[in-house]
Amino acid sequence: MFESVNPPRIARRKQIVTAVGSTLAHTIIVAVALAAPLFYFTEPLPKPPDMLAFVVASPPPPPPPPPPAVPQKAQPSKPKVVPKADPVTSVMAAPLEAPASVAPERPVDLSEQDFIAGGVEGGVVGGIAGGIAGGIPMMPAPPPPPPPSAPVRPVRVGGDIEQPMLLHRVDPDYPQIAISAKKEGIVILEATVDTDGTVSDVRVLRSVPLLDNAAVDAVKQWRYAPLRLNGLAHPFILTVTVSFNL
Repeated sequence: MFESVNPPRIARRKQIVTAVGSTLAHTIIVAVALAAPLFYFTEPLPKPPDMLAFVVASPPPPPPPPPPAVPQKAQPSKPKVVPKADPVTSVMAAPLEAPASVAPERPVDLSEQDFIAGGVEGGVVGGIAGGIAGGIPMMPAPPPPPPPSAPVRPVRVGGDIEQPMLLHRVDPDYPQIAISAKKEGIVILEATVDTDGTVSDVRVLRSVPLLDNAAVDAVKQWRYAPLRLNGLAHPFILTVTVSFNL
């Protein structure tokens, strides 16, 4: 009877021991796993300060005020010295007593003065300083301006004056109305030529009513060589004949 009861108790004890051992083994393993990282931290952690104190420096004291200025003693002013006029030697001094009567001044007659020709070197007593020995010579008067030159009048070609060469000639255009009217004739003109050889004026001496304008227009375009008299260019007048023939 006892043999059948004991084996179950022994088996129960074994189970309890096994469970307790397994629990202790797991606890040790977990403790070792948690404590293993702590062995790598060899340096100690810094200790936090107990109290932080801030010290503010006080500003520097202001500079001392400057010493008061020493008042200077006023120097006594010197009295102004007013020059006194000498009543004996002063020429411009006013008389002390009013005269009984005032007579007009005697006019100065230059004819009564004693003049010395050429002056006196060094001047005379009572004269004005700065004179020149011998006096100041009279400067000659400037010559009068030349009169305005009169305009040069053109000369007429002929006699001793030879007619200049004609450099450029323009033939007149025969007017169509004169051609229709079968008008012919000779127009005599008087031309005034300037110093450069250009015709400046044309005047009709003998007229042909239908041909005058054509002759004048053609002669105004002519050019002559300049006329020279005594080496200078001179305007001249000459007579020009223009013939119109069909």
